[in-house]
Amino acid sequence: MSIDYWLTALLVVASPGTGVLFTLATGLSRGVRASWLAALGCTLGIVPHTVAAITGLASLLSASALAFQVLKGLGVAYLLYIAWRTLTSGDALTPGVESAARPARQLIAAGILLNLLNPKLTLFFLAFLPQFVDPRASAPLWRMVELSLIFMLLTLIVFIAYGATAAVLRQQMLARPQALTWLRRGFAAGFLALAARLALTEP
Repeated sequence: MSIDYWLTALLVVASPGTGVLFTLATGLSRGVRASWLAALGCTLGIVPHTVAAITGLASLLSASALAFQVLKGLGVAYLLYIAWRTLTSGDALTPGVESAARPARQLIAAGILLNLLNPKLTLFFLAFLPQFVDPRASAPLWRMVELSLIFMLLTLIVFIAYGATAAVLRQQMLARPQALTWLRRGFAAGFLALAARLALTEP
């Protein structure tokens, strides 16, 4: 396995984005266990995009403006919903609230949806994975699968680290209610910015 792929994938995974922001917000608001569930959901949300890239479905999404716009619209709407919920929910980033306040399946589902409804990921994998596959290889399909699994593993590890770090800071933040209010607003603004960036994306 090329070290170039490991380093490139690690840089991509660690870059701030929707999944990172969601995992950080979850770790700060509900603790380490919840952040791990969020990280798992974000990782599972990558699966459909890698499958689309491997099977060629991503090419159809790239070629179909309607399909891209529909998926993009759903993604923007969901990001706006997450921003609104972060800003207005009584249990988000509130002292005394534990991870049990939101069932595990809901946290995982939220992470899956965040990545699933982002058409940029499909186009990213369509452009990213083939760069590290030798067209002369005897089994290029399995090479793509291997690269996808490594990317997902790195995503899970990095996101768990992000979430655990946020959870450690949680105890300090709980003693500062005013700071929590501004933190909630900051995360909401972050999701709004991501929604705006996605809305401006073209295939």
